[in-house]
Amino acid sequence: MAAETPIVGQVLGHYRVLEQIGAGGMGLVFRASDEQLERDVAIKVLPPGMLADEAARKRFRREALTLAKLNHPNIGMVHEFGSQQGLDFLVMEYVDGIPLDARLGSGPLSQKEVLRLGFQLADGLTCAHEHGVVHRDLKPANIRLTRDSRLKILDFGLAQLIHPGNNLGITASVSDSKQVSGTLPYMSPEQLRGELVDQRSDIWSAGAVLYELATARRPFPHSHGPLLIDAILNKPPDAPSALNPKLSPGLEMAI
Repeated sequence: MAAETPIVGQVLGHYRVLEQIGAGGMGLVFRASDEQLERDVAIKVLPPGMLADEAARKRFRREALTLAKLNHPNIGMVHEFGSQQGLDFLVMEYVDGIPLDARLGSGPLSQKEVLRLGFQLADGLTCAHEHGVVHRDLKPANIRLTRDSRLKILDFGLAQLIHPGNNLGITASVSDSKQVSGTLPYMSPEQLRGELVDQRSDIWSAGAVLYELATARRPFPHSHGPLLIDAILNKPPDAPSALNPKLSPGLEMAI
């Protein structure tokens, strides 16, 4: 790990980097120690191949500005954005817990738990949407459960900002791109078509997450990309109650 992540052990500002805890196309995430306030934080940096890409650095800074707009108990909080010797870093709340996809490994959740987490997910999204932020990559892997079972929405690297006077007009994007962005099984039809998205796209993805919480299966389980795209665009998913007969009609309707 140390050979692949040379910043482990280094000090960025007053944060000592301890270990890598996540990786993706939009950045590497590390656990670090805040040596001033004596607490753990999460630090996100660009992948090594993107450090010299000014457009990528611009997107990264905009992610920090996007997160700075949001202060909600169900959204990971941003603490600081800094730069040291050409390395930009985003300091965020460290969420000590498990990603939601790991929780799903033991099967569907009880209806009570689906409702409890669903309300928290809706509350966090409401805060983001009220500030004009569309997540665009909502999925179980980007949602974490704390040790006391509080839900936290993380990773706004693909988020878009919606003009406050026009829900359908995108004025700024963390990705600065009209290309298709997101994670295929949770992408709304308008994302797949490369159209402009608004808050309803996140609501669609939230429905896909709730479906999986209730059934332990994605609404469109195809593994082959073209078949999955065709299903999302053209076919309704199986009724959740067909996979979990314990679901109430009301929860199934909400999903």
